[in-house]
Amino acid sequence: MSAQDSPAVPRVLIAEADPWTRDLLTQMLLSVRCDAHLDVCTDGQDALQLLQRQPDLVIAARELPGVDGLDLLRTVRHKSQRRATPFILISERSDVASVREAVPLTPTAYLTKPLNLDSLRERLHGLLLAVGQQVFCEIPALTAGVQLEAFLEERRQYSDGGPLMADVQVAVKRALNAQGLNLRQLEEEIRTDPQITAVLIAAANSAAHHRDAPAQTLLQALQKLGATQSMNLILGLALKRSARLSDPELAQYAERFWGDSLHAAEYARTLARNLDVDQERCYCAGLLHCLGDLALLRALQEWRLAGGVLVPGQVDKALKEFGAAFGSALRTRWRLPLELRELIAAIYQLGGGVYSRDTLAMNLAGQLARLPAGASLEPIANGKTARLLKMDLADLTRLRRS
Repeated sequence: MSAQDSPAVPRVLIAEADPWTRDLLTQMLLSVRCDAHLDVCTDGQDALQLLQRQPDLVIAARELPGVDGLDLLRTVRHKSQRRATPFILISERSDVASVREAVPLTPTAYLTKPLNLDSLRERLHGLLLAVGQQVFCEIPALTAGVQLEAFLEERRQYSDGGPLMADVQVAVKRALNAQGLNLRQLEEEIRTDPQITAVLIAAANSAAHHRDAPAQTLLQALQKLGATQSMNLILGLALKRSARLSDPELAQYAERFWGDSLHAAEYARTLARNLDVDQERCYCAGLLHCLGDLALLRALQEWRLAGGVLVPGQVDKALKEFGAAFGSALRTRWRLPLELRELIAAIYQLGGGVYSRDTLAMNLAGQLARLPAGASLEPIANGKTARLLKMDLADLTRLRRS
């Protein structure tokens, strides 16, 4: 059944303050009903206004600013003039008293965080699909007359990041054991994926988890988020459109940028170890420095899927004009820690003033990663960064061979 043939396209209200949980709920719902009309908000007061649109389903966090989710459920139950509106209440509270407080208001489901995605998906299937019903949605066509530059400028502001380079299903399966999800094993499985690393660090530093020092490495993010939420976020990334690049030309570009990221990360870690600075933070900065280029390639696939054409040379032109802008916008919007962003920036150039050892390590790692195979190391050895680190041609040669 196509979306157009569906007898009743549901309207769903999602009210959740945490941006990463909100995005996860949105992707999970669209994976079940891609045609759903979504109203998404971050606080209870806005949710009250959106209730006037008479949603067919409400998914709300109990811990909402303004009007909390329990009061929102109370409003729905008291004002409903038609059949009882399905209402999924999500809460951080799992104690008996909190659950009993909600029971008289008859929530359709009371789900606790971190969410059980299988349970949520099962609930959504039962509420939004008839028995045997399937809904397929075509990718919306481009607006008539839109040019690639305008399309990319808009996507820059709302980019979901880069494509996945790791197989998340395999990674999670390998990290699961009889005791649950082994975070260190999971880190080993996903540590080379820039998109997963960036999203987990961003989620770990969101308001819902903002306590103590910011997470600046993948392992720190995993430990702050915990096993279940980490797994949910990772699996949720795979639900998004163009989570992987199916376009052969764009996938080839992505492999190249991914390779550059890994080279920079490994050089950064080795240099950090030699200079006695944080190895994992430097590795992470190196891994993330090409995320903007990868995000741009994902946007170009969306352009093609929507009917756009890429003429020869246009991919390279777009990367040159928009790659850095996509990366800067992502790092700012995802609120990656300032220290991590500064290390990423150092890969491209040194600013003014006094340079820290980790900043110099990142800049040298970037120079080495960008050096074509077989090219001479002499320009780097004679450069400012190598001289400040007191590394000569022999040192750089050993580093390149390690």
